[in-house]
Amino acid sequence: MIVLHARPSPGFREAVDTIFAPGTVVHVDEAAPLDDVASDITALLHVLTPVTPEFIASAPKLKLIQKLGVGVNTIALDAARDHGVAVCNMPGTNSQAVAEMALSLMMAVLRRTCFFDARTRAGEGWTADPSELDAVGEIAGRTIGLVGFGHSAQRLAPVLAALGATVVYTARSPRDVPYEFLPLDRLLAQSDIVSLHIPLTNETRARLDPFAMKRGAVLVNTARGELVDEAQLVEALSTGHLRGAGLDVFAEEPLPRGHPLLGLPNAVLAPHIAWLTPETLVRSLTVAQENCRRLEVGEPLLHQVV
Repeated sequence: MIVLHARPSPGFREAVDTIFAPGTVVHVDEAAPLDDVASDITALLHVLTPVTPEFIASAPKLKLIQKLGVGVNTIALDAARDHGVAVCNMPGTNSQAVAEMALSLMMAVLRRTCFFDARTRAGEGWTADPSELDAVGEIAGRTIGLVGFGHSAQRLAPVLAALGATVVYTARSPRDVPYEFLPLDRLLAQSDIVSLHIPLTNETRARLDPFAMKRGAVLVNTARGELVDEAQLVEALSTGHLRGAGLDVFAEEPLPRGHPLLGLPNAVLAPHIAWLTPETLVRSLTVAQENCRRLEVGEPLLHQVV
């Protein structure tokens, strides 16, 4: 049994039925437990709901956990290894979508899109204090630091450069690219915009200190919320140390009601959808279907992490 644990849109369901044979994949809502299918499941198509050691231990036929995306921090990897369950991801399938979302968040913060949208809808778009326009800006002429230089950052960098930005980056090691490599501390101190493109690991958790960033800078996070200390981020935004932030990911998801980020006018927020486009889903499900086929016939799996 192949199970998709998600809350799929109608288009998502249609793509599943098109790429897999209709009726091949069992849909379980992401808010529901997998207890009812645990005894029969052989392959789990995983989105975001954590895959726990307890579930893995309760699923004797489980052979594959297929992440529809890149990050595997929501999967109990040690438990999967101990039970002989393969874990695969799919690097590159969502890179275009994530790069475009990062760019859109940068522009939304710089141009204060949400602020002016709300005022215009309220009939107050032309009555804002003229000083409000002093707080907008352009990509061109700014230094943009990319933390991590994987697939999404590689797609984003030339676009930013074409718009007139100076692109710098940090990664485990320098790459043969036309952008300057900087250690993280220098990148944070020099960049007008910092965009995160690294996985969440024990080494990267709370790696980014908002107060190490240049005063008046913008933070964009389409990677993982735990890369940043959210309490520090709220303080940096509230005190004006940071000009603004564009955030698609959070330490706790869904973001709880009353969370201080929800009340900050200089934060543009989205519900972890940077990766989620119909185009990404087709690419992702194609990889997933191929790995399920390979699992059935005993061929080596694509992008196996465990």
